[in-house]
Amino acid sequence: MPDLLEIADELYALPLPEFTPARDARAKELKGTPLAAQVKALRKPSTAAWVVDLLVRREAGQVDQVLSVGAALREAQQAMSAGELRALTKQRRQVTAAVTTQARRIAAEEGVRVTEAVAEQVEATLTAAMVDAECGRAVRSGLLVSALHTTGLDPMDGDDLASAVAVPEALGFSATPREAPRPGPPDLHVVPDPDRAAKAVAAAEERLAQATEEYDAARAAHDEAGAEVERLTARALQVQAEIDELRRRLADLEEQSDELDEEVAEAEEVRDGTGADLRTATAERDAAQAALDRLGRR
Repeated sequence: MPDLLEIADELYALPLPEFTPARDARAKELKGTPLAAQVKALRKPSTAAWVVDLLVRREAGQVDQVLSVGAALREAQQAMSAGELRALTKQRRQVTAAVTTQARRIAAEEGVRVTEAVAEQVEATLTAAMVDAECGRAVRSGLLVSALHTTGLDPMDGDDLASAVAVPEALGFSATPREAPRPGPPDLHVVPDPDRAAKAVAAAEERLAQATEEYDAARAAHDEAGAEVERLTARALQVQAEIDELRRRLADLEEQSDELDEEVAEAEEVRDGTGADLRTATAERDAAQAALDRLGRR
């Protein structure tokens, strides 16, 4: 009997709309075994997570190369200057953007349209895989159920990472490769489908669920961006207040400097006047001393 990891590997390789019915059918097959409840509890991946899982299975070699580049960059950045780090960040963005574009193409081949919001989550997941080794292991498993995100400064929280994969054993597992779908022979017969209406409803419900998921992700990203704007605005106001205070202090110091310049000029005039008096007194003293000396020699 296959274990949970093997079953998960099979289920998460399926097209996104097929996941839930296939999972439930597999759990029903395993009824009466300890695996039944575990399989039933497997979560359907988000669209972004499914796209990354698909990329890993369809382009495993390229994903491995991306992860290897990420590992090399993590080692190299320890001794990099600020300018080199900026160049590194730009290079990393170019790589993740290019791979995200490829992931969108592969998803389109599977009949899934990837919106800009989902593409941003895919790119954020690939970026996390490059900057965080544990995130890289999660991506390579092909068992993601939600997108990954990291600041690039601190590793992703362990609990968040554990909740982003289907099973705890996913970390360290490598997904089974999957070939691109091949077009089948043309259907030359039109056969009425008795379940057409039910399938249409199911497809509409699936589309609504996907759209709702994408809306929630876009709304969360928007709220996060709004909070960041508020934080930066408050900081900008604080910095402006500090600038105003420094300008006021500078004006006070410039005024004091002008006053001191005037006092120095006045003191120099007094010094020059007393210098003339000193020279006159010195000459008078020397003359008196000379007269006294002459009287003493008589």
